Amino acid sequence: MYIDSHCHLDNKRFDSDRADVFARAKAAGIEALLAIGNGEGPGTGTLDCAVKFSRQYNWVYATVGIHPHEAALAKQADFDELERLSHEAKVIGWGEIGLDYYYDHSPRGVQQGVFVQQMEMARAAKLPIIIHNRPSDNSENAWDDLLRLIREHWSSTGLGGVLHCFTGSAENAKSVLDAGFVVSFAGMITYPKAQSLRDAAAIVPLDRMLIETDSPYLAPVPHRGKRNEPAYVVEVARTIAEVRGLSPEEIGLQTTQNFYNFFGLAKSQ
Repeated sequence: MYIDSHCHLDNKRFDSDRADVFARAKAAGIEALLAIGNGEGPGTGTLDCAVKFSRQYNWVYATVGIHPHEAALAKQADFDELERLSHEAKVIGWGEIGLDYYYDHSPRGVQQGVFVQQMEMARAAKLPIIIHNRPSDNSENAWDDLLRLIREHWSSTGLGGVLHCFTGSAENAKSVLDAGFVVSFAGMITYPKAQSLRDAAAIVPLDRMLIETDSPYLAPVPHRGKRNEPAYVVEVARTIAEVRGLSPEEIGLQTTQNFYNFFGLAKSQ
């Protein structure tokens, strides 16, 4: 009934009980997971982390990509590895990629260059992109640059993408939708001070919406402050249901169908 459309299953915080995490997800009604393939970054030999899970579990899909935090570390060998991994049967997206001007772990110009390079690679692989976007405080700078780069380098592909862990305003959501993307909400939407996210969830069309955990990060209420895991995506659905005047099950069914439709997948068995 539910899908976690973005989770970092390779994270070391799962090392002690990863098999139990998968089991709890199944028990909570999660029928598919999208494992994000950034690993520990370029040069670490872990860019295939999500692919390994997709080989192990028939209900797990994978992405590949270099996160903007590690953009400055990327070498040609890393891009070569991503190109190879992109041909794996269950790799269905390229990401998470994009811009992060909040932490600035990599220079902004480098982030933009690596983002553009990966968009070109995703175009060649015919894969949609999974976007990470975070501006600096009280600024629209990353949003402005993101939308400009998408217009210049991506919109013409018609492949679309996902704005993951959406943290913007309702106006930002409209811009993303106009650019042909779907919007994915994570655990932050459950936080008391996150009314702007609930406002955005109120205006995003139900057929253009996904839900995720971004686990092990950003655990939703009532698990806030603990390690997040895919089973908790139900809490994201619960909050959106309250916003939209629907049941969590209705949000789960709709976002699950959206996931299969967007990625062109047959329903998991």
